[in-house]
Amino acid sequence: MKSAVENLTPTRVKLNVEVPFEELKPSIDEAYKTVASQIQVPGFRKGKVPAKLIDQRVGRGYVLETAINEGLNGWYQAAVQESGIHPLSRPEVEITEVPDPSATDGELKFQAEVDVRPEIELPDYAGIKVEVAAAESSDADVDKALDELRGRFGTLKSVERPAADGDFLSIDITASIDGAEVDSASGLSYQVGAGTMLEGMDEAVTGLSADEDAIFDTTLVGGDHAGEAAQVKVVVKSVKERELPEANDDFAQLASEFDTLAELREDLAKQAADSKVVEQGVEARDKVLDKLVELVEVPVPESVVEEQLDQHFKAENSHGEGEHDTEEHRAEVKANTERAFQNEIILDAIAEKEEVGVSQNELIDYIVTTASQYGMDPNQFAQIIDQSGQVPMMVSEVRRRKALAVVLGQAEVTDSEGNKVDLSDFVRPGGEEAPAVEAEAETEAEEAAGETVANDDPAAVKF
Repeated sequence: MKSAVENLTPTRVKLNVEVPFEELKPSIDEAYKTVASQIQVPGFRKGKVPAKLIDQRVGRGYVLETAINEGLNGWYQAAVQESGIHPLSRPEVEITEVPDPSATDGELKFQAEVDVRPEIELPDYAGIKVEVAAAESSDADVDKALDELRGRFGTLKSVERPAADGDFLSIDITASIDGAEVDSASGLSYQVGAGTMLEGMDEAVTGLSADEDAIFDTTLVGGDHAGEAAQVKVVVKSVKERELPEANDDFAQLASEFDTLAELREDLAKQAADSKVVEQGVEARDKVLDKLVELVEVPVPESVVEEQLDQHFKAENSHGEGEHDTEEHRAEVKANTERAFQNEIILDAIAEKEEVGVSQNELIDYIVTTASQYGMDPNQFAQIIDQSGQVPMMVSEVRRRKALAVVLGQAEVTDSEGNKVDLSDFVRPGGEEAPAVEAEAETEAEEAAGETVANDDPAAVKF
């Protein structure tokens, strides 16, 4: 078999393939067996019909067609391997020449157009310069952390006053469309300012006391009328505020391993400082990737973009979110898709250049971390990705993380005050980001994506 590659665009090629008759013959022999098992001829057992009789009954042309159909994918895959291309889409195949059905020689010729991963030229990425925000933790950060800790041990008490931001309410709600009630619920708990229920809820309940009500216009987000405009009546049944325990040595002993409040505050100050440095690491990572995308031109195949758009909006429609299919939203998804593809191509090229590998322990660590993000048992999660054939994708994600960490480890990072930022605590010797940075990246990714099927972490792009 011979194959030749013709470059049509930087992301699309045409494979010209020639299969000689001697390589076509095994498929023809197999096709005779297939046809023999499909026809019934008096005097012959099924599957034992001679080739000459098959030619008389169904024609050698049909056998040849069957042989080509069954063998085409194998010849295409062999041509792909021989040419070294990396297809991204299904090929568009055109058969240009077939052997004469009556002859015992000749060639099968076909062409296959397919989108491929583009070849890129990496720049010198050692010493990329980026600037991040200065890491300054203050007493206010410690006070905030202490208040959050006190809140975990707080108790709710009823108050006889109008609801204010942060209060906890018990409410009844009724939704109506054109004057007809379509949904209702009683005894719901809601924290003012949380913004987790209906748009307009916070404004409606703020200032209401127990047994007072308000009506507001909103868009329903669940049920049979999701996405429809409605009027909602909310009745406040009770107002409660969180009473925080006093910050003293007794609280320190209750809420931590420390004996005094001073020791607890010292530990919270260290955590606040560490958190600021983690934020610097995440900011530096994102800006390093931005620099790489600026330095490298990566053409994006249109088929990849269209496939991702179709999948995204099919998923939204299946979840009753079809109203989001706007021109602006499509432009946003398209831009994100193109950027994600560019990230993937660049990081894969860096991983290849740096000879980045993934050990079994690294893969297991990543699976355990990802499982925890979805609240799943790691063993169950591992079985799911194995059965769905996603293990290679997971390996690629870890490899890209490590590739980006290699570049990050070589970058020159300074803060907004001109101080050099040392990220050695967050980049391991092998070029892998430390767990704190990985966890922060996962959280950012989920918030950016807004859905569990997507992971927008630049170092963990999936295609």
